Amino acid sequence: MTGVLDGLLVVEGSAFVAAPLGGMTLARLGADVIRFDDVRGGADHGRWPLGPDGSSLFWRGMNKGKRSIAVDLRRPEGRELVAALITAPGPDAGLFLTNFPATGALSYERLRARRDDLIMLTLTGNPDGSSAVDYTVNPATGLPLITGDGREPVNHALPAWDVAAGLTLAVGLLAAERHRARTGRGDHVTLSLADVAFATMADLGYLAQARLLGEIRPALGNDLYGAFGRDFTTRDGRRLIVVAITLKQWRSLVEATGIAEFLPTVEKALDVRLDDEGGRFTARDAVAALMAPWFARRTLAEAQAGLDAAGVCWGPYQSFTEAAATDPRLSTANPLFAEVEHPDLGPLTTPGSPLAFTGRERSDHLRAPLLGEHTDEILTGVLGLSPAEIGRLHDAGLVRATEARP
Repeated sequence: MTGVLDGLLVVEGSAFVAAPLGGMTLARLGADVIRFDDVRGGADHGRWPLGPDGSSLFWRGMNKGKRSIAVDLRRPEGRELVAALITAPGPDAGLFLTNFPATGALSYERLRARRDDLIMLTLTGNPDGSSAVDYTVNPATGLPLITGDGREPVNHALPAWDVAAGLTLAVGLLAAERHRARTGRGDHVTLSLADVAFATMADLGYLAQARLLGEIRPALGNDLYGAFGRDFTTRDGRRLIVVAITLKQWRSLVEATGIAEFLPTVEKALDVRLDDEGGRFTARDAVAALMAPWFARRTLAEAQAGLDAAGVCWGPYQSFTEAAATDPRLSTANPLFAEVEHPDLGPLTTPGSPLAFTGRERSDHLRAPLLGEHTDEILTGVLGLSPAEIGRLHDAGLVRATEARP
């Protein structure tokens, strides 16, 4: 069964994380996302990690479900070919997603002159268009100063702002496409990575806390700010974290660890109510000291049995290899994943869209293309070029086609 966005044609010119993720999000929902790259490969075509065949697992991870066309972007004839693709006719075409500099033949003004109802989404680093990436934006948010123990800044490994920006791009494109369907008008939608980060910081209350209260949120290690969340070590040396934000979560944790009789003493000594989130946060060290022996006497499996029986909100710390080998959420037991054959790599456990639609069979477990794998079919199916015309483009070195091998 086709996806919910079946028929939508999106052209993507991108690198790094955010823009490719935006396109892949749409492709997983059924859109025909055509990614164009230079015939020599784009900026991230060889990015680590690399698979056994030397290809980029990063590139393959960020481009699942797309079609690929390889064009010589250094030549004006190649850029003209891409511009024709972006502005191809049809009510579901004329959609362009990019984080490349919007200049020359691929600028909004030049493209809009070819198709008046063009929708173009442009991602930049900073609002003024200057360069920035997740690893330069995040330090400016203040988060690295409250990550870890506070003795020195700690950058998190996850490019969170790239991920948030990619998903925002997908939403922005769908919103603009809906507006065009109702009014017939296109748009140039711009988004900056820094704006995504700072808007999120404001939405989560960090900026209001600093401006209105004059407070700098403390570095808490693995603790949860404003409620109780603490990591513990089990008898077999494994680590896990328990979280009690709601009253139900708190009472389940107290039941599992058997510390109820000691809590009135803690409340009296610290003048708090442990049924309140803030009280649990204030008393977190005392509460953790009461719970720690329960975990120290048990293996992870034994702790899991007790926590699950009481309905505690918890999770284990595990490496990537441990998670891949043992966590059913990362296996085909979870409908999110399926075994998919990837050229030159073989079968890989591959995710589809995290969205599941009632009454629709999943058809979103898709592999990434090889560079230029769909060049000829795109030139034929979208631009309507004849075999002779396509042959001349190949002879001139303007395009490249790669055949997928089993």
